[in-house]
Amino acid sequence: MLEALDQRVEDVATLNTKLILLIGPPRSGKSRLLNALGERRQLGVVNVGAALGRLLLEIPGSRRHAHAVESFKDVAAANAVNGLVLLDNVELLFDRSLRLNPLDLLKRQAHVRRVVAAWPGEFAGGRLTYATMGHPEYQDYGIDGLVLFKTN
Repeated sequence: MLEALDQRVEDVATLNTKLILLIGPPRSGKSRLLNALGERRQLGVVNVGAALGRLLLEIPGSRRHAHAVESFKDVAAANAVNGLVLLDNVELLFDRSLRLNPLDLLKRQAHVRRVVAAWPGEFAGGRLTYATMGHPEYQDYGIDGLVLFKTN
């Protein structure tokens, strides 16, 4: 599976959007696979919740949403090696108080560099979701233009 993911990372290098989403149920090995890819490529996996959270804690809560996009860009840029960044624990991007569109944010980073991110939600019926319908953080996305890599 690692070899297939590594090849997919090479394959997306020429695409306009270089985003690969690792999808699979909880405990299906997304984080383990990201870490193995990081070891192979000699780069670390970014814990987005921890890294972005540290930056946003310095900003008053009422203004965090205004700084979230730039702070995320800074985190991604600081951790990219050879045009590649590996992202895990992206749940903070779904926090309603930040007013972000998480998938759009990942896609925008993938215009600049290759991005491999573990998707924290589900994939079913050709749709990506995060949380359950009715939950304040619920998101539902189509998969057009996305490169998905199933871990299960």
